[in-house]
Amino acid sequence: MDAPSTGIQPRAPVWATLTATFFGIGRLHPGPGTWGSAATVLLWAAAFHALSPNLRTPTAIALAVLITLVGIPAATRVARASATKDPQFVVIDEVAGQLIALIAVPLAWQTFLAGFILFRVFDIFKPPPVRQLEKLPEGSGIVLDDVAAGLYALVVMQLLLRSGLIK
Repeated sequence: MDAPSTGIQPRAPVWATLTATFFGIGRLHPGPGTWGSAATVLLWAAAFHALSPNLRTPTAIALAVLITLVGIPAATRVARASATKDPQFVVIDEVAGQLIALIAVPLAWQTFLAGFILFRVFDIFKPPPVRQLEKLPEGSGIVLDDVAAGLYALVVMQLLLRSGLIK
C-alpha cells in the first residue's frame, strides 16, 4: 500500500539548485533569464583573457557541452521539486545557450553585445524548431530549446563576423 500523499514536494538537492539557478543568479528580478545570460557574457569575457588564443574556442565548446550535460539533470530535479514545467529561476539553460552564441567570437564589447542580443532574441521568439524542443520532457525541454537558440545566434554571429558587418 502506498503512503498517503502529504502534498509537499521533496526539495531538490543542493547541487541541482546551485547548478540550475547558476549559483542563485536565477533568483534575480526582473528577467532572470537575462541576468543568467549577462552573467555568462561577463564570466566568459573574464575567462577569455586567462586563456591562450588557441584554447578559447575549444574551451567554450567543452564548457557548453558540460553545462548542457549537467544542466539537464539539474533542471529536471529543480523542476520536479518546484512542481513547475519550466521554472523561471532555472537559468542554466540560458548559460549554455549564451555560451554557445559566443563560440569563436573575438573579445570586443561590440561582438559580445551582439552575441548577447542575438541569443536573447532567439531565446525569446523561439523560431522553429526551438519552440518544439520545449516540449521535450523535463530538463531536456528546459535546456535544449536554449541550446538551439544559442546555435541560431552562433550561426548569425558567424555570418556577421565573416561578412565584416561586425568586428
